[in-house]
Amino acid sequence: MDGLTAARAQMEVSLGFHMIFAALGIGLPLLMVLAEGLALRTGRDHYRALARTWAKATALTFAVGAVSGTALSFELGLLWPRFMAFSGAVIGSAFALEGYAFFIEAIFIGLYLYGWDRLSPFRHWLTGIPIAVSGLLSGVLVVAANAWMQVPGGIREAGGTLAAVDPLGPFRTPAWIHMAVHSSLSCYIATGFGVAGVYALGLLKGRRDAYHRSGLGVALAVGAVAALLQPLSGDYTARQTARHQPAKLAAMEAHFRTQARAPLLVGGLPDERTGEVRGAIRIPAGLSLLVARTPDAVVPGLDAVPPDRRPPVAVTHLAFDLMVGSAFLLLGAGALYWFLRWRRRGAHPPWLLRLLVAVSPLGFLALEAGWVVAEAGRQPWVVYGVMRTADAVTPVPHVGPTFLMFTLLYLFLGGTLALLLRRLAGASAAQPEGSEAVRAA
Repeated sequence: MDGLTAARAQMEVSLGFHMIFAALGIGLPLLMVLAEGLALRTGRDHYRALARTWAKATALTFAVGAVSGTALSFELGLLWPRFMAFSGAVIGSAFALEGYAFFIEAIFIGLYLYGWDRLSPFRHWLTGIPIAVSGLLSGVLVVAANAWMQVPGGIREAGGTLAAVDPLGPFRTPAWIHMAVHSSLSCYIATGFGVAGVYALGLLKGRRDAYHRSGLGVALAVGAVAALLQPLSGDYTARQTARHQPAKLAAMEAHFRTQARAPLLVGGLPDERTGEVRGAIRIPAGLSLLVARTPDAVVPGLDAVPPDRRPPVAVTHLAFDLMVGSAFLLLGAGALYWFLRWRRRGAHPPWLLRLLVAVSPLGFLALEAGWVVAEAGRQPWVVYGVMRTADAVTPVPHVGPTFLMFTLLYLFLGGTLALLLRRLAGASAAQPEGSEAVRAA
């Protein structure tokens, strides 16, 4: 394995794990705040027990995510020193502000965890709000750095070489807002449906108490609302991608030839050698309508991009289809749950619970697939149109051993978090409703 391949593989493994920790760190605090707010409004203990459980889960994901994020910061400097030398002065502002959000979150997690019996109920609930807000801001600020890599600005020529000079570049790039909205909604979808699957499984096992019913309802309220908003965000993101990264859009849609009335492809296996897509469902003029709101619009294809600047089509297209397909399945499952709950006044038929358990991992699958689309679709650039990935990697050989070391670290972190969350869920489920144990959970 050459140095570039090993470095890319290491970042893929690290970010693949870290995104799960980050998504939970964004989604769980919102669930926690909503549950305690419902406890204040209704006076029901099971909502308070849910808030306690989700607060503990938030603390666990925060701790593991802190370790994971620290490892990533080392990897950026060790594996991509040329990239950091070029862009560090620009993206450093986003990471610095993210550090402030991180410390605010840490402070208020401490206040929240240790303030249950030391603060009034309302003041305690107020300490949870900064956790949810700062967790969201952390993700939004990190996305700013990635958005600048996707659509860079503030780059000038100096002494015959390019230099990144605008420290506010991440916040001025047109990609930031729509990427931040899209990724934040993805985190709420993944967490909401993932948590809902846990409580749906508990209901299937006969734990039909208010704790599990409310846990399912709160989680699906967050997940379903975010899933309903996500197609609107995705539509706008696709049009912005067409404007600023046409090669990426062409790879996402496996659109090989520039043409008017370009069809929208659903599924299919692209053949990059022949420029054909086998087995796809074609929606006539669908891609032209998507990007320009007119069926006669000409959409640039991969034939308009030099071969050495084309992203990998197969992986980008398949990941895009996986992301969109998973998102619509979750949207359908969420809509079905709320429709049946309205029609049947809160009934939870077993087949519906099995469906919710089955789709619960799809939010994280869509999150990972979306990241693959964003990063693979940007290749061969690390800074789009400015610096190639091959020019950013460390010249130091023997990256393979560090790849193995960091892979083992993330497997350990992921396994530890999964084990602790499972024990937490089991301990919470074992509490009888209305007991003193629940109130002290």
